[in-house]
Amino acid sequence: MSKVNIKLERLGEMFPENWTEEQRAKGKTLFLKYLSEKAHKHYGGKIQTAPKAPVLGFNWFNVWYTPGVSKISTTIRDNNDASFELSNRGNLVAVVSDSTRVLGDGDCTPPGGLGVMEGKAFLMKYLGGVDAVALCIDSKGKDGKNDPEKIIDFVKMCQHSFGAVNLEDISQPNCYRVLDVLREECVIPVWHDDAQGTACVTLAGLLNALKLVGKKLSDVRIVFFGAGASNTTIARLIIADGGDPKKMVMFDSHGALHKNREDIKADHRFYRKWEICEQTNPDCINTMEEAIKGADVLISLSTPGPDTIKQDWIRLMADKAIVFACANPVPEIYPYAAKAAGAYIVATGRGDFPNQVNNSLGFPGILKGALLVRASKITDNMAIAAAHSLANYAEKRGINPDNIVPTMDEADVFPVEAADVAVQAVKDGVARRPMSWDEAYSIAKKDIEYSRSMVKSLHDNGFITDPPAEMLEEALEWTINQIEGK
Repeated sequence: MSKVNIKLERLGEMFPENWTEEQRAKGKTLFLKYLSEKAHKHYGGKIQTAPKAPVLGFNWFNVWYTPGVSKISTTIRDNNDASFELSNRGNLVAVVSDSTRVLGDGDCTPPGGLGVMEGKAFLMKYLGGVDAVALCIDSKGKDGKNDPEKIIDFVKMCQHSFGAVNLEDISQPNCYRVLDVLREECVIPVWHDDAQGTACVTLAGLLNALKLVGKKLSDVRIVFFGAGASNTTIARLIIADGGDPKKMVMFDSHGALHKNREDIKADHRFYRKWEICEQTNPDCINTMEEAIKGADVLISLSTPGPDTIKQDWIRLMADKAIVFACANPVPEIYPYAAKAAGAYIVATGRGDFPNQVNNSLGFPGILKGALLVRASKITDNMAIAAAHSLANYAEKRGINPDNIVPTMDEADVFPVEAADVAVQAVKDGVARRPMSWDEAYSIAKKDIEYSRSMVKSLHDNGFITDPPAEMLEEALEWTINQIEGK
């Protein structure tokens, strides 16, 4: 057992030596949640707004504001595209959510999503060199139900202040319509990170996992556990990239998806799920035991909790089975338990376990790439390009069963991803400002280095302080007491 170090490295080693793997896994979850609450309260959140232009004398106020700024307004009035260069719009993202499906915690009320949305903004700035603002909105109509049209109208109204919109934590089925309408009707890219971002990084992890087990994407049998926005989009991207839908089975809370699911067909709001019903599971398999027998891959984005995925299911899978248990904040099965049941490669959505397959690897670089070329939308091809970018980056530096994708501390992965996405946007004809791969990489790298250097400078000069050591030790002591029942 060791003390908590300020970098939060080797979390498992700070717990008592006699703890089991299960106790350590639960302990890390409790510790991170407790520390998160204390740290957010200590810092008052984790995002602030700061100027990026100097005030060299009194009259500079007249440049940045009136009367000088009048010229900015009239110039943009006459050419709206000038707003991308004369304001921060070209590098600014709105993170929009109605907070109806926050992580695995469900409806947290509109302000309840702020922690996650500010987290998105934090990662965009530090990892992608992109500014972002959290906008948690109330989407309820007069009948008290969450109305997708209210989100659509909100985004349409505010799109002229931003270069892109990142949708987040919107419950299904509303999330499908919100994304599909806004992708077509907005003049800037609208991206649903829970769906497209998760799908992109999952595809990247799957591509490298298959390389390690010597199997082809077109040949493997895949079972999807959970049929929300994430898994339905993951399936769509895998199919688009060469996976065989006839070798796929997806499960929702009522059973397997297939062409006989009249309940899904009858509710037009679930049209994305019905597409999966039509494309996959031609034999109309109904049980998990039948579907998982001999399956090569299990991809789960379902109910959080270590008993959601059963060890007995994994024991039925093919040799060198691949298991992605990516529910947050707690995976559907802990990695040690999945490996004990025979899984060869296990991934989760968490950074404190090996193989973090999480959209945090995707959205900073993807949005940066889209912003650089002023894309009008983010196509599925752009998401697939990002997936291959991530997979190739990891493969070049070396992969193994416990390291199939890059991690967030590999800084260069994000400008590489941004450049690959920017080039694909040009190929897809959605870029307003075409540029070469080298140009996109150079700009993205410079912006990301600027963001990281700014945070470091604020820290080095005492504007951002270290968390108190007592807070870290308090979190550890509390966690140990919780696990040991003291």
